[in-house]
Amino acid sequence: MMNRASFVGLTLFLSLSVNLQAQRSMPDSLKASRMTETLRFNGKPDEAFWQSAEHISNFTQREQDFGQPSTERTEVAIGYDQQAIWIAVWCYQKDMSKVIAKSMQRDFDMEAEDNFQVMISPFNDNRNGYLFIINPLGARADLLVAGNEEFNPDWNGVWDAKTSKDDKGWYAEIIIPYSALKFKNEANQEWALNFERYISCNNEQVRWQGWSRDQNIGNISMAGRLNGLSNIYYDQRFELKPYALGGWNRDDEGGKVKPNGKIGGDLNWNISPNLKLNITANTDFAQVEADRVQVNLTRFDLYYPEKREFFLEGADFYTFKLGQTSKIFYTRKIGLENREPVNVLGGVRLFGKVGKNNIGLLSLQTAENGTVPTTNNSVFRYRRDIGTQSYIGGIVTSKYNRDKFNLVVGLDGSYTTSKFLKNKNLIIFGAVAESFDQGMSRNDNVSYRCYIDFPNDLIDNYIATSSIPAGFNAELGYFGRQNFDAISWNLNLSPRIFQKYGFQKFEFNPWELVVYRTHNTGELESISDETRLLGFQLKSGGKFEYNIKYNYDRLDHEFELTDQILIPAGKYQFLQHEIGIETYEGRKIWGQIVGSIGKYYEGDIKSMELAVGLNISSHLNIKADYELNYLKFGSHKDLVQQLAAYINYAFTTRLDLALFSQWNTEDDLALMNFRIHWIPRIGSDFYFVFNNGYEPVHQAELMHPNISSGAAKLVWRFTF
Repeated sequence: MMNRASFVGLTLFLSLSVNLQAQRSMPDSLKASRMTETLRFNGKPDEAFWQSAEHISNFTQREQDFGQPSTERTEVAIGYDQQAIWIAVWCYQKDMSKVIAKSMQRDFDMEAEDNFQVMISPFNDNRNGYLFIINPLGARADLLVAGNEEFNPDWNGVWDAKTSKDDKGWYAEIIIPYSALKFKNEANQEWALNFERYISCNNEQVRWQGWSRDQNIGNISMAGRLNGLSNIYYDQRFELKPYALGGWNRDDEGGKVKPNGKIGGDLNWNISPNLKLNITANTDFAQVEADRVQVNLTRFDLYYPEKREFFLEGADFYTFKLGQTSKIFYTRKIGLENREPVNVLGGVRLFGKVGKNNIGLLSLQTAENGTVPTTNNSVFRYRRDIGTQSYIGGIVTSKYNRDKFNLVVGLDGSYTTSKFLKNKNLIIFGAVAESFDQGMSRNDNVSYRCYIDFPNDLIDNYIATSSIPAGFNAELGYFGRQNFDAISWNLNLSPRIFQKYGFQKFEFNPWELVVYRTHNTGELESISDETRLLGFQLKSGGKFEYNIKYNYDRLDHEFELTDQILIPAGKYQFLQHEIGIETYEGRKIWGQIVGSIGKYYEGDIKSMELAVGLNISSHLNIKADYELNYLKFGSHKDLVQQLAAYINYAFTTRLDLALFSQWNTEDDLALMNFRIHWIPRIGSDFYFVFNNGYEPVHQAELMHPNISSGAAKLVWRFTF
């Protein structure tokens, strides 16, 4: 029988044996043309200017037929004036009836319909960039790019797009103001640039440059070049975004409605095209959509992602990780206490890039809240670019009020290359951090993380070691687990075989292993290992996987799994089998189901997760998902369920309403979040938000919800 070492050696040999061509075709640069006439912004790039501008059309398949020309012709041209860069796109299609476009709302699900993507890196630094995405209906989505595999999908930039179509294809015009970008303060600019188109009827993905399956479009080092930009700058360097809010909250005890109002805003100063200062006063987050309350059948806290726009812009300038979700700086620690909002009185942020120096400075003051006094929350993050894709940096965070003072200092560095073994990705990372309370160090207060990652298409191999002792205290950080030393090893194989039978690729996960030892004793605490015996993706978009999950867990103390079940201290081993099936989300009706069965601590568990989506029209989309966990522990039985439903109706690409409802038996909670979002002009927003709910549900009176609030908020953008 082949041992693991032989298996790894064989897969490495197979990876090296794959003969990949250079992922570059000519032309690999595009010249922007200065606009000498005023163009109509209508999604129809048919003016004489666009016909005379330089075009590129050399797109190559990444999926399905790797390395072959695109089956549908795509052309792009770029123009610019004193305020913005203009991008014209021609997406020709032989049969327009096969185009899938089902969304009009902001931040649509681009993986499930035709779309066109523009990646721009004004710094051309192989690290940072912007990804702008449109679909044939003119819906927009955008992401911040920070490294080969790091994206921030929650960022919303100030830009616009319009589309049109005829029997030969669909077309677009995109306007990106210079104020939405950061770029070098130079007379002549050269930016990194790439384009990608997804043709859903063929499940086909084509890219202009760097179409290797080992690289995503965020790999800036594989991009082409944009030149021809000269003498561009911020014509308007200041951005003022005041807001006015009016709303109400219902008092739980007496049922009285309490009106409230608030005004505040942000002042942004573009000190230079690559450095931004933000001053905020009386910051408010009333428009933020509700969190999806998660079922927690573990002994650890759950992680909730940041959704507040204020913290999303420039978020990559503050990131410092000691694990997948273990962070020295977790923005949800500011303005939220125990998931309840706390007023942010004001503060400042400075972020951007000066030469090879990446800077992120933040200081915010939160208001007094009950027994918690007014608190200052500050962060300083610095990274220095080294070589083509690597860096070294550090972070300092502090949380200070009259009762306590917490300080954390960290150093990290990464060696990253896309040219390992000629054309493979390799990342070597290391980080260390130390915490101080009341300005004093204490025992077991130093954490670290190191890993080597080989994230490529055929082989994705990741090995890491980390430690977060019990004495490490980061008041502005998030750590779901502490007092451990851990070793991780994940190996994923994705061979592309049997493609003539409709398979796109297979997925095998020989092991996804994590071993935890208690830091202060060295005793084995937990083992988690997941093996994917069989997984595959079909060319039609469907997916299948069969996994075996093994766990060992040592409990030093009992913990409450549910209200009905208590897990006593002890050592436990349990095995579970899991099967998942998924259809392509671009269909009118799509579905996903994951079922598992097996042991769980000293009992048995049967789980099912079901999701169903209805793409009724380009205006109306509905999604519902349901989770069921049946637990049997001797004579104790419990049924933990969760149901969530999402309804989105988009009148236009600038006006939509969304309804999000959820019910959770673990928390005995039912919530409804209704939101209207109107964009009167790009950069300005109007929101109406209504929240209604019951807690506990079993004592609820239908006509008397004990959770009720609403708010109308207008944010208007001025530039000068």
